[in-house]
Amino acid sequence: MTDQLAGSDTEPPSSSGRTLSLQVLDPADNTLTPTLDPPLSRRRREKDDLLRPRPVPKRPRRSDFVISERSAAFRAEFFPDATEADWNDWRWQLRMRVRDLKTLSRMIRPTLDETEALKRLGGHLPVGITPYYTALIDRSDENDPTRKQMIPVTAEFVTSPGEADDPLSEDGHMAVPGLVHRYPDRVLFLVTNFCATYCRYCTRARMVGQTGEYHFNASQHQTAIDYIAANPRIRDVLLSGGDPLSMNDDRLEWLLSRLRAIPHLEFVRIGTKIPAVLPQRITPALVRMLRKFHPLWMSVHFMHPVEVTPEVAQACGRLADAGIPLGSQTVLSRGVNDSVETMKELMHGLLKMRVRPYYMYQCDPITGSKHFRTPVEKGLEIIEGLRGHTTGYAVPTFVIDAPGGGGKIPLVPDYFVGRDGHDVVLRNYEGKQYRYRDPVH
Repeated sequence: MTDQLAGSDTEPPSSSGRTLSLQVLDPADNTLTPTLDPPLSRRRREKDDLLRPRPVPKRPRRSDFVISERSAAFRAEFFPDATEADWNDWRWQLRMRVRDLKTLSRMIRPTLDETEALKRLGGHLPVGITPYYTALIDRSDENDPTRKQMIPVTAEFVTSPGEADDPLSEDGHMAVPGLVHRYPDRVLFLVTNFCATYCRYCTRARMVGQTGEYHFNASQHQTAIDYIAANPRIRDVLLSGGDPLSMNDDRLEWLLSRLRAIPHLEFVRIGTKIPAVLPQRITPALVRMLRKFHPLWMSVHFMHPVEVTPEVAQACGRLADAGIPLGSQTVLSRGVNDSVETMKELMHGLLKMRVRPYYMYQCDPITGSKHFRTPVEKGLEIIEGLRGHTTGYAVPTFVIDAPGGGGKIPLVPDYFVGRDGHDVVLRNYEGKQYRYRDPVH
């Protein structure tokens, strides 16, 4: 299938050198307070960085990574010429991603609806699935939850009422290109449009994997860093995209080092799905680099218990051992994880990997996502099925990210029955009522 049919996709910036077009601030019109570095010295440094010889990436050692039986069997069947070192090399995984109908058909028998959707993609969100993650898909089950997340269906091309390409109004809250400043003390820093895999319910389908809208390079990154430096109220930066961990170590280190040099910035967070879909990326070298920038937090996107594999446990263990707190973010999705049993199994699996369940999101009303969304009551049912029935550590906060840029709004089941005189009447997880004396003064 041609690139046009498959949609567009770019390699990580520091490996391919490809860039996308986005108008950035003209330095002559920039009214921000002084930057961290004089523009001339910065240009010289960036030129020096480009001219500096790049070390040849080391091949992963066999002992650096575990390979599950499922992965080993998949590699033997579909990549018989690939060595263990190939399979464990995250760059090889990216190069060998499933990106077109021909490759997908060799590994998974697509349905007629999936085939039609793949042919119609055009400029829509492309397909991109790592060999590792493809191995988790049940090839014989068209309702497999992992398959639903990654392989398009024709329902994606149907726009329902209330849906929008940018339902959270991120573009409307951009202070400078790539930097969303919605909350007073924190910003969302979009640093790349590249992901190792493309989730079909992606909130940023308008930008990830596409060409012609966003431009991520050192100049744009520096403009965003300058804005953060000029605004002392900002104490927290979330790196996202795309997936920041899809960037090469040196580029990511460049960003982190400049952010940590800002005195009023208290900590940095990274939002990523890579530990779940490309655990080979969590190399010892990456972890050694990340631990230099504490306090550093990481929000990892998990969707289903099948993602809790030996490879992922090793990747999360490396990050946790490096002192990086891990929190999970899960999108409630029809046919994927919309049951108490599935969600409980996922949350328990995450805890065993030292990942704290953080958010369960109502699926955003992104264009063409109706087939993924559940009623809000389903999310409340799941939270009620977790609260009290398992440890509180396994209960995420259920939120709706309000359309139009209203931010995250938490929703909880109603455990407050009411007031009776000087008593508050409460309902517990079993449905029993209890009184708590709380005199009204």
